[in-house]
Amino acid sequence: MDKIKPGGRRPESESNGVTACRGVRGATSVDDPADGAALGEVVGEMLGQILQDNRAAIEDIAAVIFTITDDLQGINPAAAARQHGFQGVPLLVVRENGGDHRVAHCLRVLLLLNTKLSQAELSHAYLRGARVLRPDLLRAGADNP
Repeated sequence: MDKIKPGGRRPESESNGVTACRGVRGATSVDDPADGAALGEVVGEMLGQILQDNRAAIEDIAAVIFTITDDLQGINPAAAARQHGFQGVPLLVVRENGGDHRVAHCLRVLLLLNTKLSQAELSHAYLRGARVLRPDLLRAGADNP
């Protein structure tokens, strides 16, 4: 698997702010949970989109928390993330406790990002079938699969 490429560095004008640890949300759907390659693809796509859209690199990440629905029991998105270069990032996988079940095979993420961006400037990544969960957070014209 390819390693995720950093989203670049912040422009100099943004470097004057204070760095804060901010939460960035994301979600996607896994078409075939039994297919390890498919899981790796969607995890890499989601994490890569978050990093790119927020002009961040893996070393800016404080931690990543994945949640999985009951129909994804047995998958390991943390292992897939490590295959994309996240070996040094604290990773945690937990099962969803009820909640929104509109999307089958839904994988959610809360990525804790050290950034100088304000909370309002952050971009969240709702991809594939999970786009319906938070249409209010989709960027206009975003290239979300």
